[in-house]
Amino acid sequence: MIDGVAVRPLRQIPDERGKIMHMLRADAPHFERFGEIYFSCVYPGAIKAWHIHKAMTLNYAVIVGRIKLVLYDDREHSPTRGELMELFIGDGNYALVTIPPRIWNGFKGIGTETAIVANCATLPMTRRKSNGWTRSPTAFPTAGTSATDEFRHMSRHG
Repeated sequence: MIDGVAVRPLRQIPDERGKIMHMLRADAPHFERFGEIYFSCVYPGAIKAWHIHKAMTLNYAVIVGRIKLVLYDDREHSPTRGELMELFIGDGNYALVTIPPRIWNGFKGIGTETAIVANCATLPMTRRKSNGWTRSPTAFPTAGTSATDEFRHMSRHG
């Protein structure tokens, strides 16, 4: 487990009408603050990687479908520097994954339907690098694992 990353099972309340899917509450002990919530749709087999945020904490939950989420710790003084973490979340594993700043992350749509990834971020997202966001589709620091090799050859539209 990468230092600072947390995986918390989430509650679902089903009944004959459908279900309620909990994600994050302001009174939860792990809630930091609210920046914005957005949804990323990923097609089956498509890869959205690699992303890193210098100051923003991410809180991912897959509300429809399933993804393979891959994290890499390249933080200089981290006790888990160099570690890679792979998770399968969504249908069958509904969980909140909290990703601290400075962790490389990316995901791939798994299955036959478009997956919807909800992110409750601690800061509003901007595409300006001054906000501390970077995307690097090919320049990932480690190779030789199934995840990094697979994500290295992704589309540049991630």
